[in-house]
Amino acid sequence: MPDKKTIKAIKKTSKKKFDLQVPKGMRDVFAEGVLRKEKLYKVGRDIFEFYGFEQIETPILEKEELFVRSVGSETDIVQKEMYAIKGGGSNKLVLRPEMTASVMRSYLENGMRKLPQPRRLYYRGPMFRKERPQAGRFRQFDQIGVEIVGGESDPIYDAQVILIFYKMLESLKLENIVVGVNSIGSDSDRQNYKKKLVDHYKKNEKKICPDCKRRLKTNPLRVLDCKVKECQPIKDDAPIILDNLTSVTKAHFKEVLEYLEELNVPYTLTPHLVRGLDYYSRTVFEIYQLGEESEPGLTLVAGGRYDYLANVLGSKGVSGIGAAMGVDRVIEAVLEKDVNFGLPRKKDLAFLVHVGQLAKKKSMGLLEELRGANINIVSNLGKTSLSSQLEKANKVGASIAIILGQKEVYEDNVILRNMKTGTQEDVPRNKLIKQLKKRLK
Repeated sequence: MPDKKTIKAIKKTSKKKFDLQVPKGMRDVFAEGVLRKEKLYKVGRDIFEFYGFEQIETPILEKEELFVRSVGSETDIVQKEMYAIKGGGSNKLVLRPEMTASVMRSYLENGMRKLPQPRRLYYRGPMFRKERPQAGRFRQFDQIGVEIVGGESDPIYDAQVILIFYKMLESLKLENIVVGVNSIGSDSDRQNYKKKLVDHYKKNEKKICPDCKRRLKTNPLRVLDCKVKECQPIKDDAPIILDNLTSVTKAHFKEVLEYLEELNVPYTLTPHLVRGLDYYSRTVFEIYQLGEESEPGLTLVAGGRYDYLANVLGSKGVSGIGAAMGVDRVIEAVLEKDVNFGLPRKKDLAFLVHVGQLAKKKSMGLLEELRGANINIVSNLGKTSLSSQLEKANKVGASIAIILGQKEVYEDNVILRNMKTGTQEDVPRNKLIKQLKKRLK
């Protein structure tokens, strides 16, 4: 509840015009949009559960420290993009910007180590990042994702997570889907690589953007995330981390690629792909759709391995691999091919019209009787005039109006009106359902 000072300020300004617009970068989702999301969730749920994943839900609010430790204190997410909640006390609370850290927190907190390993978990829900709104990028956005946590760091799990999302996109009839994949090695691999990367960028320090200069001091790998035009030539000539892996991490990555080839999943090596989160190690990947001139479009799915995440959260090491899909982006991509995605096939609709107080009372029971018989029906119980109800029936596209007046109540029948032709006929109540099923397709 707002404090007294806030309430007083609101009262003071209540006479002023209130800006009713939704917060920047957020939006309302209406009937068709909700149906499309639910369809995508069902596609995801069916494939996830086929592969043995169980659903998990975590709070939208988490302690800020969870993401500072896991995502990284110098990442854009922590530095610029998290929404903090007022009044969180000593433990500052934030709206979750991603789910992997939350899933790992839940795994550790709830003693999932004691259960059979690995745990296969999937999720759906909204995430929040204070990014610059643009096409395919919102400040509140939905994701569906999977995490395989615990057990061995087996490359087969990396390949399976990639396969699951590749097959999901394929089932949605999306074309020109490409998996960009890289390995960023172990902690020691990255330490050695960072030295070479810093040396390379320092030689070109006058040519790089302010963000890259800052990242070079705080978190050098993040310079490879830079999209600023003048930084691209320096990035293109930068050392490649694949050339700096130990034999163990090279073998792990080689096995991942062999599994992908065996599974006929097309991939491309993306040597400067590092992902924007600090908890990743070894395999990282993105799945995107090729755009015009075969250029990569927006990322649809992203993920990777995070075998050190539990350690930075203060626990013993736990292996993990996961990925998340951007729901809004995937739906936009699907709609370019199938404008009816997620929408049910339109059925003929009946509209119940009541005339008079007695008919109005009886209409509630009739409505429930028809719903129980799976008749596709709507009504507008607040309207009392015949003409206004018939007008509403036309607007909603009803093919039949069921008219119930005082006379019909006494005679135990109804009038069926064909909304296209205007023809009407009396039908006994005990034959109404049979007649409607015959006429409604």
